[in-house]
Amino acid sequence: MVPYSRLDRMADLELEPRRNETRRSPGHPAGTADPFTPHPAKGWGLPLAVLIAGMFMSILDTSIVNVAMTSIRKDFGASTESVQWISTAYSLTEGVVVPASAWLGARFGLKRVYIWSLVLFTVASALCALAGGLGSLIFFRILQAIPGGVIPVTCQTILYRIVPRNRLGAAMGMYGVGVVVAPAIGPTLGGYLIEHFDWRAIFYVNMPIGILGTIAAVAVLSKFPTDRGRPFDLAGFACIAGALFALLLALEEGSSWGWTSYPVLILFAVAVNLLALFVVVELQVDHPLLNLRVFRHWPFVNSLVLVAGMMIGLFAVMFYIPVFLQSVQGLSALDAGLVLLPQGMVMAVLMPVAGQLYDRFGARWLAVAGLTLTGTGILMLSDISVGVPRGEVVLGTVVMAAGLGLGMMPVMTGGLSALPNAFTDVGSAISTLTQRVSSALGLAVLTAIVTADRAQLWADRSGLLAGSGADINPRVAQLQQQGDPGLIQLWQQLSNQVQTQAYGNAFAIAGTVTLAAVAFAFLLRSGRPAAGADKPMAH
Repeated sequence: MVPYSRLDRMADLELEPRRNETRRSPGHPAGTADPFTPHPAKGWGLPLAVLIAGMFMSILDTSIVNVAMTSIRKDFGASTESVQWISTAYSLTEGVVVPASAWLGARFGLKRVYIWSLVLFTVASALCALAGGLGSLIFFRILQAIPGGVIPVTCQTILYRIVPRNRLGAAMGMYGVGVVVAPAIGPTLGGYLIEHFDWRAIFYVNMPIGILGTIAAVAVLSKFPTDRGRPFDLAGFACIAGALFALLLALEEGSSWGWTSYPVLILFAVAVNLLALFVVVELQVDHPLLNLRVFRHWPFVNSLVLVAGMMIGLFAVMFYIPVFLQSVQGLSALDAGLVLLPQGMVMAVLMPVAGQLYDRFGARWLAVAGLTLTGTGILMLSDISVGVPRGEVVLGTVVMAAGLGLGMMPVMTGGLSALPNAFTDVGSAISTLTQRVSSALGLAVLTAIVTADRAQLWADRSGLLAGSGADINPRVAQLQQQGDPGLIQLWQQLSNQVQTQAYGNAFAIAGTVTLAAVAFAFLLRSGRPAAGADKPMAH
């Protein structure tokens, strides 16, 4: 147990405002630049473009792979459950790696870590494209997820090092193109590549981006000071890595294993206990993996709540709408992707605009408008029917996308900019974890609700088939007279109706949750953000 007086001295050091940009960090060599001091504001546009390219590539790969699952399953002759591990293994590995990203950047240098992450991601993408079987593809996806988890945290930390505080909104607006637009256009791009080439093309497409991005990073990015004396918190990493692995595995497999099955319940119990142990460890060690004192800042915590609400809505739509369009309305992967393309274009246009507005007016009213539009758009999709026109689907997704384009980056920027520069890397890691866990948790809960709704809706409609004589539905009787073809048609119609109604109920819940988060948006700061390089921490 660390003595109270020692903890108190540590807290005083961390809570002390950094009013002088050239002031030495604790443990940093005298005569060198403070690693937490932002670089001069000159020339940050080109480095930002390099960061956007890497971020776009890493996030695009998480959504573009989903549309290729059917093609991969047919090519390898594997079951649907086995093929799903292509995505599951990636998510689990990425979740485990993210907490260590902040330490890697501090220990080896942000530029070096970013470059090597791009190289490894590109090589792993090529190996995925060359995979000769399902086992090797899953293994290469694990390799790909290691840099895939490091890149977002590293990119965001570098951004906060090179961009002055009064221009963070504009920078994050551009950066958001990689964060939100990539998953939005993933289904369209993936559908095109699969329809015109092969599923391996979704991995090959990363290679030119990765090669050019690596060359540009070497030439453009500045070196950042390192903290080579910072030890690795092995105990903390073991706790948080084990907790995230157990939690994400339970969320990924809960719908197939059963939410009340012993494996899932045990995984949840392990996750809760390891998270509790992680908190204890981090508050005791001298050099925590993730400094939990970052949660003393209410603006940052509030931003995490709002980001979680938006991510739940985004991933609900991005998961269920393509499934609805393909399985219920019979569209191809490319056509389904084209229906979703307008929302990606709307976000790409609005995010830079929202960044400029944030620099002038702050986050509050952009967040309020963004969450309101996001929730409204999702609620519009709750009225879908089997024969809903594509225009109505496009309208609902575009309204949602307009809200995300206006609100997502101002919320994230407002939260992270409230932190002192010394906590930027920790804040970036926790923000990334929040996005991953909230999207997985929200999608898992909605999937459980959809599964339960489908069972109940099937039971409600069973009376259509159980009736006899005068009680039977005339349309049902007509289909029954056609024999097996008629019964198959009847089953397909009922299946589509049940599935569509279950998706509509899920959208109603996701939209309501998003609208409820508007109350938290009113608690954000308004007004032009301060131009200072740093701010004192709140006591």
